[in-house]
Amino acid sequence: MSTVDAALLEDLTRAAEGDGIDKLVVGAVITDGAGKVLLLHRAADEYLGDLWELPSGGVDDGESLTEALRREVAEETGLTVAAVGGYLGHFDYRSAGGRKTRQFNFTATVDEAGETVKLTEHDAHLWADRSRQDQVSSAVQAVLGTWRSQAA
Repeated sequence: MSTVDAALLEDLTRAAEGDGIDKLVVGAVITDGAGKVLLLHRAADEYLGDLWELPSGGVDDGESLTEALRREVAEETGLTVAAVGGYLGHFDYRSAGGRKTRQFNFTATVDEAGETVKLTEHDAHLWADRSRQDQVSSAVQAVLGTWRSQAA
């Protein structure tokens, strides 16, 4: 798996600033050996509740996109990212606080695909095969479509 070029990360961040984005978020497409994708479920009473999504979260000040991805995956799942791979595109949305947000999405491998997922912010997880990957938003469906085309 290739690693993300630092210049690309800088370009993505700079473009987001130029587009008036207030908040940066990163998302990870993590797969098991059978091509299933790790999805996390938001509790029904949360913002965007009852949504299945990629492991994702905000980029802290002074943190690179890949540093944030590693931290967020660890915080949300207990999994350790071994490598951040290809860039899969981004999508924009409004955060719970109304901030203009951009989520950058990358492939990621974890140290041990068999590691137990330990949830801290979600109420369920699923290793979704292709027939179950349509439970996500249309924006995440597009990201997964890009991932499938790059993997082919």
